[in-house]
Amino acid sequence: MKDLKGFLDEKVEEYNRPGFITLDPISIPHQFSKKEDIEITGFIAAILAWGQRKTIINKCQELFQLMDNDPHQFIIHHKESDLRPFLSFKHRTFNDIDTLYFIHFFNWFYKKHTSLEEAFLIGQTGAQDSMFSILEQFHEFFFSIPDAPNRTKKHIATPKRKAACKRINMFLRWMVRSDDKGVDFGIWQKIKPSQLICPCDLHVDRVGRKLGLITRKQTDWQTAVELTEKLRDFDPEDPVKYDFALFGLGVEEKF
Repeated sequence: MKDLKGFLDEKVEEYNRPGFITLDPISIPHQFSKKEDIEITGFIAAILAWGQRKTIINKCQELFQLMDNDPHQFIIHHKESDLRPFLSFKHRTFNDIDTLYFIHFFNWFYKKHTSLEEAFLIGQTGAQDSMFSILEQFHEFFFSIPDAPNRTKKHIATPKRKAACKRINMFLRWMVRSDDKGVDFGIWQKIKPSQLICPCDLHVDRVGRKLGLITRKQTDWQTAVELTEKLRDFDPEDPVKYDFALFGLGVEEKF
């Protein structure tokens, strides 16, 4: 395990660098400097992050161009007629109904709050294992607006349904982790990096199994927890930094 830690630490250094940004969905929020814009574009980019990375980035660019590349201002001040172009937006199973609800939620939320972090603090207990509660309560809060479309609920995963919640966990990594590498933003302070759960996507899952970090047969919430607990043995304060290593090994090196 000591050798494995050394190997993964080297891979973190190799992949946790600005060059990682260009081809990854995190490049979308990196186009903005205002905190609310980073949160909005980061959240949507993470939720749309399935399929080829190039396509994900292109679809996000398309969506935010409809907001005049000023998402927070658009969401707060748009008129109903301004929403018409969004009726044609679609990415895989994410369609106009989902897009309009996201805009509706953010309009409702940011008129009362200054940071999306507040929506994730409802289930925060401060304990290392509180991410289940954080994500469960966030899901309920996100769909607490009357007449929230039932079909949109499938796009926001919750561990209550045993989902691995890889996209939400990826978004939280972007917002919470802070280092001197310039990839993750670290603009949220009340959720600790030690609480994060590793985003268990196809590549991370495959490499994790090959390295003996995952033994569970299926890929679900408990799988993501199992992987993260192994990574905490390597770095209890910042286990999810190893997402860079596992993802890089899977995508760049076809490990």
